[in-house]
Amino acid sequence: MSYIDLVKYYEGCFEKYGDNNKGVDWPNEADAQKRYQIMLDIVKYDSINKSKEDVSILDFGCGLAHLYEYMIKHDVNYKYFGMDMSDKFIQQCKAKHPSQDFYQCDILNEKFAFNNCWDYICVNGVFTEKRKMKYDEMFSYFKKMITKLYEMCNKGIAFNVMSKDVDWERDDLFHLPLSDLSAFLTKEISRDFVIRNDYGLYEYTTYVYKKQRG
Repeated sequence: MSYIDLVKYYEGCFEKYGDNNKGVDWPNEADAQKRYQIMLDIVKYDSINKSKEDVSILDFGCGLAHLYEYMIKHDVNYKYFGMDMSDKFIQQCKAKHPSQDFYQCDILNEKFAFNNCWDYICVNGVFTEKRKMKYDEMFSYFKKMITKLYEMCNKGIAFNVMSKDVDWERDDLFHLPLSDLSAFLTKEISRDFVIRNDYGLYEYTTYVYKKQRG
């Protein structure tokens, strides 16, 4: 199984359940709403970013643009953009929100001029499931994606993965040890990151920042 099969799996959820939390494989709507808040908190937690005006957000792996709908509901006025590998998801997003910009592409296999285009990139749920992929295969895919996404942002990226600190692990989920994550980020990406493990779910969210020190 490859990451392409992950996309097909999520498309199957959409076909089965429709445009709701289960359509992007979030079993609980309340928990999904909490994740949107945590994703957007990357702006609030950025101590270097003094101005919160004119912030641009790329919702990577946007699915059905539920993050954008959360922003509308809660009067979050950041500039929103969506990107997904799935044409089915992107077509649904464009039908619902024709005034917004949505992009359909595979960032690992396509050449495009998207570097430094958005202030922050939110990656919600892209790395929580691995399905039948082995841990090493999923971790390799994760590192390639984070490296690329870090190049695409101006200020930072937010992403969530499943925690290792649970009573039991599911074989189809991506439980990423903090030690593996920290070693990768500090050696290859950035030492400026925040771990959020304070919102009551069996996962954690990481904010990785681009900051000029000194």
